[in-house]
Amino acid sequence: MLQLAAQTLRHRTGGFLATFVALAAGVAVLMTCALLVESGWRHQGDPHRYGAAFAVVADRDLTVDGPTVLGETERTTVLLPERGSVPGKVAGDLADVPGVDRAVGDRRLVVTTTAAPGLPTTGHGWSSTALAPYRLVSGRPPRSDGEIAVDARLAGPTRLGPGATTEVVTGGVSRTYEVSGVVGTGGTTSGRAALFFTDAHAAALDPHPGRYDAVGVLTAPDADRDALLAEVRRIADAAGATAYTGDDRGIAAEPESAAARSLALGAGAAFAGYAAAIVGFVVAGTVGLSVRHRRRDLALLRAVAATPGQVRSMLLAEVGLLGLLAGAVSVPAGLLATRQVRDALVSRGFLPDDFTVQGGVLSAAAVVVTVAVVALLSAWIAALRVTRIRPTEALGEAAVEPATGGRARLVCGLACVAGAFSLTVLTGAADGQTALGAAMGMLYLFVLGVALLAPWINQGAARLLGPVLRTVWGDSGYLAAANLRANARGAVAVLTALVLSVGLGGTVWFLQDNLERQTVAQSREGVLAQYALTSGTGLPASAAAEARRVPGVAAATGVRRTSVVVPDRLEPQTVPAQGIDPLGADRTLDLRVRSGSLDALREGTVAVSTARADAAGWRLGDKARLWLGDGTPVTLRVVALYERGWGFGDVTLHRRTLDGHTVTGLDDRVLVRTAPDFGAEGALAELARRYPGGLVTDTARLTGELAEDVAVSGWLNKMLVTVLVGYAVLAAANTLVMAALARTRELSLLRLVGVTRGQAKRMVHAEQAGLLGVALLIGAAIAAVALTTIVRAVTGATLPHVPATGWTALLGGTTALALLATVVPVAHILRTAPVEGMGVRE
Repeated sequence: MLQLAAQTLRHRTGGFLATFVALAAGVAVLMTCALLVESGWRHQGDPHRYGAAFAVVADRDLTVDGPTVLGETERTTVLLPERGSVPGKVAGDLADVPGVDRAVGDRRLVVTTTAAPGLPTTGHGWSSTALAPYRLVSGRPPRSDGEIAVDARLAGPTRLGPGATTEVVTGGVSRTYEVSGVVGTGGTTSGRAALFFTDAHAAALDPHPGRYDAVGVLTAPDADRDALLAEVRRIADAAGATAYTGDDRGIAAEPESAAARSLALGAGAAFAGYAAAIVGFVVAGTVGLSVRHRRRDLALLRAVAATPGQVRSMLLAEVGLLGLLAGAVSVPAGLLATRQVRDALVSRGFLPDDFTVQGGVLSAAAVVVTVAVVALLSAWIAALRVTRIRPTEALGEAAVEPATGGRARLVCGLACVAGAFSLTVLTGAADGQTALGAAMGMLYLFVLGVALLAPWINQGAARLLGPVLRTVWGDSGYLAAANLRANARGAVAVLTALVLSVGLGGTVWFLQDNLERQTVAQSREGVLAQYALTSGTGLPASAAAEARRVPGVAAATGVRRTSVVVPDRLEPQTVPAQGIDPLGADRTLDLRVRSGSLDALREGTVAVSTARADAAGWRLGDKARLWLGDGTPVTLRVVALYERGWGFGDVTLHRRTLDGHTVTGLDDRVLVRTAPDFGAEGALAELARRYPGGLVTDTARLTGELAEDVAVSGWLNKMLVTVLVGYAVLAAANTLVMAALARTRELSLLRLVGVTRGQAKRMVHAEQAGLLGVALLIGAAIAAVALTTIVRAVTGATLPHVPATGWTALLGGTTALALLATVVPVAHILRTAPVEGMGVRE
């Protein structure tokens, strides 16, 4: 059978081309997803910063207990949005462990040098050089508060050497330092450049007094490493931290690596889930359609004594060979596409520069096997009907295909539609990620229901459209309606692909547009201040007080952006938050408070968006338990509930609540409102010049920058949607071409009995108009239900915003491609003489 399958593929290349395209494109898409996941799984960051340390104790994630299911407590681990720290006493406890030579506390300060402002740089205390280990290349260690040592990455491009001076900005203040020495590791290191203060000066600059970013453990030569590691882990657990060893030390050194790993795993897995569902729909439909178009050949084999098992084996062998060929072509294409995606993610700041595409063998094997299994299962199911009938009935059975499916198919389709409507109710009652997950499940259940019910949908639509088609196209319309009724089952794959492309694209693409629109609109409408004082290096808390003393300033509010971890019904969520000084905030910000007041915001209190409060079950006056960005648990009293969570974050805290719990300890901006008809721009500009990189900008421009940031964030989702919708549209065109080319005998027979070429063309056009109209109507209806439900649940808007150009592009593009995929093949068929057409193979 394998030899026969190979000969069939060789002599029927055109017939199998559509199946190959579907398989190859599916493998390429899934290969990109899988390789992104594998690369994220293998990514560990750069451990060289702690290369000499046996273990590093740091706090980089938070484990939260969730609900108890069947006696077991569900636990969820989330990355800390602000780097966690460990108490200073941990270094002393670790130093007392037998076998530990030294326990070195490392402080990580956010710094910028005027010599190399574009080079990412961190500041540390001198003692932490032992952890790399760094060695002096020239000069000496810093001995006073006015001296620093720099590493070779910083010294090379700037030519900073012993005796040179440079400006260093940290904590919102610029200071002049003399370079006392240059250090290096003796090898090549990636990641950030480093400079070193004296330990005392680093401690004074650290916004987390009494704490270290991490503690590295250096062991004695004769240490019992197993016993030592067990004790280190015990001390780390007691401090709420983690002991990192081996390559995991890269995560301790650069938590951005953990965030990149999480993004690659999460985005790749989510994208793979959606892609797998679409590829499953497409491959199953394409393979099934290909087998049905060959039913005359298969029936002939049955009539000449081929057993059902032999026919099924031949079909499985054909599809298996096509799957292997598709894998050989598409795995390298998927590898290349993954590299392109990686470069795009790095250039837009989603991934760090050191993130690399790794692996590929596991991804390729998993993807090729998965697609092959789907294709083989589809071929086996499609062949069952032909192979189950008796040989003497095979040819007669092949002439006319049943118009609809069986009772099981009808019941399953109705169950899917019922489940989709049930998820519609769940989506409306949920919010956030829960609502989004329910909406995507609803979308796919609708599409699956349409795929199962497609024969009945096509047949019903043909009866309803019959009068319309006859009125518009005359006799050709009559033939088109008859064909649609008779071929209701054969058009299942076409209808499913079209519905999937319109439904998925219309839901996910426009959902992202609505989220961006809501975020920007809330920010624009909620900022009452005319000016914003900003700095790329951050502003100290005193900047807001200084701004209030400027003549003509009516109010000034310092804003510190961060993220916090809050409980949810299913699992904790990391949500955007802000810390503000509430003094005069009612004149600079309008969060649209619905109950309570921001005037009551103090340390120990919190204001929450209404959406987040509903998700967490908080009410005004309740005690809300949450975790700050560095993992510190706090219990705060809810004093206000507001609506504009998309524009300003779901949680608003007093700025002092965040002191010591953010990486920089600085404000991101100061919102300034001036008195009417009072020109304070000059005085504000003078104030801005006191801070490194300080600028005064119009808040309208600030909103414009926010729009750009949101658009960049939405780019990832839109890129994924573009690929998925593109694949679905390609599949629709693919199946349309298959269906058109399979009609050679039918159209030739019509022409032999007197139908003209023009009438045949009009008949095909009428069929396509009917099929496209039904598909676009169902797809648009599904998108409208899903989009309206999710937008209402997530943003609170009654109706979604749908740009006319977007719908025009989606529907027009799908329609144009579908028509092109039918008109061109049919035109080619009609150029063939009818007698020749009757003699061709299916």
